[in-house]
Amino acid sequence: MMVVLSEIINRLNPEKVIGNIDKEIINAIQLDPNNERDDVLMWVSAKFSEKLKEVKKGVIICNNFSEDLINSDCTYLIFENPRLAFQKALSEFFMPKKKTGISKTAIIGENVSIGKNVYIGEYTIIEDNCTIGDHTVIDHHTAIKKDTIIGENVIIGANNTIGGVGFGYEKDETGQFVFIPHIGNVIIGNNVEIGNNTCIDRAVLGSTILMENVKVDNLVHIAHGVKVGKNSLVIANAMVAGSVEIGENTWVAPSSSILNQKKVGNDVTIGLSAVVVKDVENGQTVIGSPAEEISVALNKKKIMNEKLFK
Repeated sequence: MMVVLSEIINRLNPEKVIGNIDKEIINAIQLDPNNERDDVLMWVSAKFSEKLKEVKKGVIICNNFSEDLINSDCTYLIFENPRLAFQKALSEFFMPKKKTGISKTAIIGENVSIGKNVYIGEYTIIEDNCTIGDHTVIDHHTAIKKDTIIGENVIIGANNTIGGVGFGYEKDETGQFVFIPHIGNVIIGNNVEIGNNTCIDRAVLGSTILMENVKVDNLVHIAHGVKVGKNSLVIANAMVAGSVEIGENTWVAPSSSILNQKKVGNDVTIGLSAVVVKDVENGQTVIGSPAEEISVALNKKKIMNEKLFK
C-alpha cells in the first residue's frame, strides 16, 4: 500500500520533524543501514540511536538525538516513545484490512450469539450457548467449547481450544482414578488477545476468567478456574495451574509455571522459567526454581558462589 508521509505525521503528531515530508511511504521495515529506498518507514530506540549515522535513506521514527547523526536524505520523526509510535503507524497504515464473516467450513452450534463485524475462520467450531462479542476475530481450526463467553474486539489465533475440560481426577473406592466433571465455563473480556496453539480450560465450577486487555502468547496452558487480571501478559510455554489468581499489569514470562491455587499480585514480574510454588505479593519480581523474590535469589546465589570458590 501507499501512504503520504504528511498523513502519518498528522495522525501520530510527532514532537519534531527533521527533513523532507513530501514523501510517499509504501512499506515499513527494520532499521537497515543498507537501505537505498526513500519510501520506507523504520524505527530505532534511544539505546541504539548511534545506528542512525549508518542509515542513508528512508523515514525513521526515533528519540531526539545528536545533530551530528543527521543525514540529509533521511526524514526523522521524533517521539518520546518511538516503539509505541511505530506500533501506531503499523496499526493505522500497514495492517491488512480486517476480515469479517463466517467461513463456509465453520460449524456454529445452537443458541450461539454472534455480534457485529465478527470473523470466524475456516474449520472453526463454536459450540452451543456461546456468546461472541462485536468485532472479534477467531482464526482457523479453533474450538470454542460450549457456554464460553467472549467479549468485544477479541483476537483469538489458530488451533486453540477454549473451554475444554481440564485435568482433574480423584481415586474412587477401588483406587482407580475417576474424572471430576467440569461444569463451569470460560469468560474472556474485551480486547483480549490469544495467540496460536493455546489451551484455556473451563472451570470445574464457576468460570475461568481473562479480564479485559489480557494478552496470551502461543503455546500457553491456562487451567480450570484461573483468573487473570486486567492488562496482564502470559507468554509462550507458560503453565498456569488450576485456580491460580493473577492480578493486574503482571508479566508471566516464557516457560514459567505457577502451582495450583497460588495468588500472584498486581504489577508482578515472574521471570523466565520460574516455578512459582508460593503466593507472590504486589510489585515483586520473582526468579528461579522454586521462585523467590529477586534480591533474595541473587543473594543466595552470591553466597553459594562464595562457598564454591572459597
